[in-house]
Amino acid sequence: MENSVQIGNPQEMTVPPVEGVAGGGTAYGWSDGVMLSSKRIKGSIDPTEVPSADLLHVWCMPSTANIGSQEMPRPLEHTRNMKTSCQDKQIICLAQDTRVLMAFMMMCIRAVTLLAARNERESVQIAMRPKVSWGGSGGAVKVQCSDLCSPSGDRLVIGESMKLRRLVSILGVPDALVPLDLPVSQISLLPGETTAIWVSIDVPSTQPPGQYEGELIITATKADAESRAKCLGKAERRQLYSELSNFLEIVDPIDGKPLDEVVERVKSATTNLRSIVQSPSFCELFSDGDPVDMMDEDAISNLSVRVKLSLTVWDFVLPLTPSLPAVFGISDTVIEDRFGVEHGTDEWYEALDHHFKWLLQYRISPYFCRWGDSMRVLTYTCPWPAHHPKSDEYFSDPRLAAYAVPYRQVVPGGAEKDYLQREIETLKTKTHWKKAYFYLWDEPLNLEQYDNIRNMACEIQAYARDARILTTYYCGPSDAPLASNNFEAFVKVPKFLRPHTQIYCTSEWVFGNREDLVKDVIAELQPENGERSENLEFEGPLLDVL
Repeated sequence: MENSVQIGNPQEMTVPPVEGVAGGGTAYGWSDGVMLSSKRIKGSIDPTEVPSADLLHVWCMPSTANIGSQEMPRPLEHTRNMKTSCQDKQIICLAQDTRVLMAFMMMCIRAVTLLAARNERESVQIAMRPKVSWGGSGGAVKVQCSDLCSPSGDRLVIGESMKLRRLVSILGVPDALVPLDLPVSQISLLPGETTAIWVSIDVPSTQPPGQYEGELIITATKADAESRAKCLGKAERRQLYSELSNFLEIVDPIDGKPLDEVVERVKSATTNLRSIVQSPSFCELFSDGDPVDMMDEDAISNLSVRVKLSLTVWDFVLPLTPSLPAVFGISDTVIEDRFGVEHGTDEWYEALDHHFKWLLQYRISPYFCRWGDSMRVLTYTCPWPAHHPKSDEYFSDPRLAAYAVPYRQVVPGGAEKDYLQREIETLKTKTHWKKAYFYLWDEPLNLEQYDNIRNMACEIQAYARDARILTTYYCGPSDAPLASNNFEAFVKVPKFLRPHTQIYCTSEWVFGNREDLVKDVIAELQPENGERSENLEFEGPLLDVL
């Protein structure tokens, strides 16, 4: 989008909008203050001589947005959040060359503002779309990111607290986040398609509060030279390997050698190494001893698109344990198929352990599941039995808000008799027992299935009266109507299942856009008896979100 601004009194500058104060994609303000009119570029394009903003669109989006390949550039709030100093004004007044003025103003193009507490993660997406093609199909950009620094010198370090990932579509849906090399990475852009970078910032619980600032620098670059340097042919790699091996043979055996012989070996090794550096494999990198493919500081400043990152860290710490549990279910059979591991093997335990730890870092309480007949489901958070040290390690982690206990053995074998009783008696002596729940059936449909839930719940609560049973549902029993219409029957399910269920997990699609209907469901619950309601969303074939 083309527009312009006048740089005047700093007091007239507009503060970036803040759309909320919570996480989950609301704590953002953007500015897109300067987008100068660019002439239509014709002929061959050298990205080292053209401002990157003339070659590609760059804009910011919240983490909650789905950015697909056909996402079009967004017209954002046209404000600035940079102050103009007297020296800056002098630069503008003295700028007789339009390109010099453009270079200065390009430094202020875009900004994103984030708000976060300590021990919180905030994310934002940076989208890019080529305006023209350069260097072959689409073009290539170099992405650099600085640390976020506060005026007092505190830092959020790139690669530690800050991570960049490329958003990749899976079956046409933006899903996978592929890590980028830090602090500099190169990305290929396709013509007519939008590419997004996911920027995430993890604020440590010990991070001093304050205002932190940094920037993301996006520079259009030549792809051919760098791609060739990274993708040498087999013959070139063999030649390079041979020459480096010869170099090592010359240098390695010098211990105990006379000084004259060492000098000769060093001279020979230097000649050998020089021939490698001057080989065709590196000719694009150096010309007459001067680098030609790496942009200097001035070139980056003049030509790059700079996205200013501003983070306000508040002076309070989020607790490790989420106040609202987010429980994700993952099919263990999918893990077995995708990773080629056999149920119950060491590799299988390792794969599940990897998934558990990966999700837990995002304060997600995972459980694994396996479906049986008629939607009977075996759910468990820890694949090891309750007496195993791993069990206590899993369940005692303060980031884990809730865990599923299996109704029967996860890995068949051993002493199966009285398994459920032993598990419950072991777990209920632990302080983390209050996190436990049993998820026995996925969305029962008829009276037989509802009766099965009752029977299993009775067995469990015979060993622990305070055991919590979770049931997901979207209707009452079809062969024993609880009311005159389907929705009324749905509302009456808690009364029908009481006292054999404590957590009623309703399918959100049943309500449609009628948020007022939720009150009818909540009114049926008895919170004084420990009953509560949760929402269930189905995320594709692999994942349940409770």
